[in-house]
Amino acid sequence: MAHASAGGLDSTRAVYPGTFDPFTPGHFDVVDRSRRMFDHVTILVAVNADKQPSQTTAARATEIHRLLPADWANVTVAGWHGLTVEYCRHHGCGVIVRGVRNSTDYQREHELAATNEALGVTTVFVPTRPELAKMSSTAVRALRT
Repeated sequence: MAHASAGGLDSTRAVYPGTFDPFTPGHFDVVDRSRRMFDHVTILVAVNADKQPSQTTAARATEIHRLLPADWANVTVAGWHGLTVEYCRHHGCGVIVRGVRNSTDYQREHELAATNEALGVTTVFVPTRPELAKMSSTAVRALRT
């Protein structure tokens, strides 16, 4: 499937980064919608020094991979210990996908998107569906304990 881009028609690879601790229905929805917009989407299980995930990066990536429907052939999962922009450069991804639930998320993500844009990678915001907006990984973890 070809998509229009600033440079014409080409294959568009996107990356959806996050710690995903755990992978919520909101994350699942963002991936589902993104896989329909882009030729390929990589769910990038990332390390965030400000967070203490309950599982290793590899364990979270394996769990997410198990959750994906078999017919989502254009979605892969990878772990990454570095800047998302560096992953994009090394793997030919031209777009970073970010889900936003509210204005607070947007403010934080907008600043990060400006930095990523300056480094050569565009960010696309996917607004969370209203029925999923109150759910966060933090809330899901709290419910588990």
